Amino acid sequence: MTDHLTQLGRPAAIPETPERAVLETVANPHPGEVYLVRFVAPEFTSLCPITGQPDFAHLVIDYAPDQRLVESKSLKIFLASYRNHGAFHEDCTIGVAKRVVAAAAPRWLRIGGYWYPRGGIPIDVFWQTGEPPAGLWLPDQGVPPYRGRG
Repeated sequence: MTDHLTQLGRPAAIPETPERAVLETVANPHPGEVYLVRFVAPEFTSLCPITGQPDFAHLVIDYAPDQRLVESKSLKIFLASYRNHGAFHEDCTIGVAKRVVAAAAPRWLRIGGYWYPRGGIPIDVFWQTGEPPAGLWLPDQGVPPYRGRG
């Protein structure tokens, strides 16, 4: 079930760019069930494409798997590949979501990108693939409106 994985259980370097990162998947042991998987990355970082200064976000990725699950170590390495990547908040948030969709082909996905202030303005970016499946329990993403995000 995991023989094809190239990063799990061994050292894996952080790729220079998100495009070079490999997002791996494994078979879903419960493909007929409708359920939610949540990944939370409270220390996501990227760079401003104009100034090169660091940007910080709290990402919440919710998805309803179909046949494949996202392998979490490869997701961590993929997210870390943004550390030296220059892109606006919207591009980072939606780019992460689209890569997960391309890799795992979930029934449904939503992402909340809760970005810390740049120039005194926090930017929150939300995207989803469509309507959630019937019967899917969708808890609140648990990130409060900006008041220091803590």
